[in-house]
Amino acid sequence: MMNEYAIALRKKSDELLKGALEANFPDFLRFVYPDADQVVDFSKGIQFMDKELFAIIPNRERRRDGRRADLLAKLHLKNGTEKWVLLNVEIEGGNDVDFEKRVYEYNYRIRDKHKVSVATIAVFTGGKSQRKPRVYRDELLGTVLSFSYLTYHIFDHDQEALLKMNNPFALIALACQKSLLEGKIPEKQLGEERLIIAKALLSHNYDHDRITSFLIFIKNFIYINNEDINCKFDQLISELTGGEINMGILEIVRMQDRRDGRLEGKLEGKLEGQHEAALKIAAELKKEGLTVDFIAKTTKLSLEEIASL
Repeated sequence: MMNEYAIALRKKSDELLKGALEANFPDFLRFVYPDADQVVDFSKGIQFMDKELFAIIPNRERRRDGRRADLLAKLHLKNGTEKWVLLNVEIEGGNDVDFEKRVYEYNYRIRDKHKVSVATIAVFTGGKSQRKPRVYRDELLGTVLSFSYLTYHIFDHDQEALLKMNNPFALIALACQKSLLEGKIPEKQLGEERLIIAKALLSHNYDHDRITSFLIFIKNFIYINNEDINCKFDQLISELTGGEINMGILEIVRMQDRRDGRLEGKLEGKLEGQHEAALKIAAELKKEGLTVDFIAKTTKLSLEEIASL
């Protein structure tokens, strides 16, 4: 049986994946729907509706083996209508024999309660032999019910193809592939595999906030319990970015955000108006030996305030 520590790590990994999918949901839609920009009005934003999903399907995460990262999102189409997208993510190892029936039930319950059209997408993150159903079918005495939905499996594209794509979700899929190697290859080799994704990320012209949040996701999702390997990862990221990204500092800010109950997100500029939190972070950075100028730029505090700490 799996010990409590392993279960906690697995749960954390599932939460990280869900967070990455939510943060990159527009690009996920572009990945699975090549014409997404012609159909979806992304300028009106995307609203995630976890509360509605829990209300409609209250028992969906109570199964002992239920490792899922379901998302329900409301988006606007360019024809002026609102549509909902239900994303069902079957986490690694999942081989639910009733998966297609469950996906169908989710869809019709949402339709029945909210009277809206619902597009269902299933993402499978397990090994190549994972069961990947695409259709739910039921037939009785001449009555035929057939429900099909879009699916994507992380091994539908190999590493070479994913690295060539200019879409963040391709790197999420690749991170899922690499995470399956945990415990199967030496940690040093796993660290090298993790660096492949980080280098690919940095080769694209993504904005600074997206890069930093994605690097944190990669480092924590592909888990390596080796300080030397993690330090090497941090050092290489600093070198590749000309010192602009310091993973140690990012993680200090991230931990402070958690303590303060704030959402993880943009790491620059969001400390304005939160003077007390900024002082705490500045003190942490000062202990790490960072320059006063750098701390001032990161926390938006004055040089005098930092010098007095």
